[in-house]
Amino acid sequence: MSLLTVASPRRVSVAPMMDWTDRHCRYFHRLISRHTWLYTEMVTTGALLFGDVARHLAFTAQEAPVALQLGGSEPGDLARAAKLGEQWGYDEINLNCGCPSERVQRGAFGACLMNEPALVADCVKAMRDAVTVPVTVKHRIGVDAVEDYAFVRDFVGTVADAGCSVFIVHARNAILKGLSPKENREIPPLKYEYAYRLKREFPALEFIINGGIKTLDEVQTHLAHVDGVMLGREAYHNPYVLADVDARFYGATAAAPSREEIEAALVGYCATELARGTFLGAITRHLLGLYRGVAGARGWRRVLSDNKRLAAADLSIFDEARTHLREPVEFIG
Repeated sequence: MSLLTVASPRRVSVAPMMDWTDRHCRYFHRLISRHTWLYTEMVTTGALLFGDVARHLAFTAQEAPVALQLGGSEPGDLARAAKLGEQWGYDEINLNCGCPSERVQRGAFGACLMNEPALVADCVKAMRDAVTVPVTVKHRIGVDAVEDYAFVRDFVGTVADAGCSVFIVHARNAILKGLSPKENREIPPLKYEYAYRLKREFPALEFIINGGIKTLDEVQTHLAHVDGVMLGREAYHNPYVLADVDARFYGATAAAPSREEIEAALVGYCATELARGTFLGAITRHLLGLYRGVAGARGWRRVLSDNKRLAAADLSIFDEARTHLREPVEFIG
């Protein structure tokens, strides 16, 4: 078990994922699990300091708890962006030190920041001075060909000295040249032992492990070594995996909601959002995995992906989609 005296609220979380974990996705996930810790997509400091703040930060109270992930490398800018995040009601500010995309590299942040731990420490200190909510860091275990455990150990030690006590460890290297972001999630080998070792060497710090984790049984196994587990694409493509999280990891006694109950709540949410001018497809695109593994799921997905029907903003699309679930078409989703 974790050496923390109080169990982490981040025992299970859903990773920040660009173009996916927007406010509609988070509302959906929150319907499935009351306690799973949720993250925004990465938001750059420039987008907040020079762009439409409300577009990036507005969210509903029903989504909480939610952490804001920031991308940036200038301490003053990060401090101002973090302050905005706190003012808008986020429960945590997370600094991205793990994204390997070329766009992020051009901005000199993301995974390349792991090569500059002193700068990351300055960024963390500036943000901690600006806000009262926790400031956390999400990072990889190495960069390019650097695979020595000492690299990530020294990174964590330096950043921890600046006051960061929560580290989210994507247990792969980031390959900055030659691999796409997708390949960076799949090709560098997973080294969960590095995260376990960090916890052993820094027992007073909180470590959340991320990378390739698909089942709640796997979550249980990792929790014997670290404080929390972050699910990524599995939570997006197979969201109902979150249904048992509250009872299994947070001690909840209420029954998990059924898929049908979740869908009914989503129809009401869609009605509210349509009245605000939201495109229906901006919501339904996140829901396509809800019935994964259920007979007729393919037909359900097909209807909810019909752009012509979605453009009509007619909520009867859900009624039509459900007719496919009564057909014993397949059981593979």
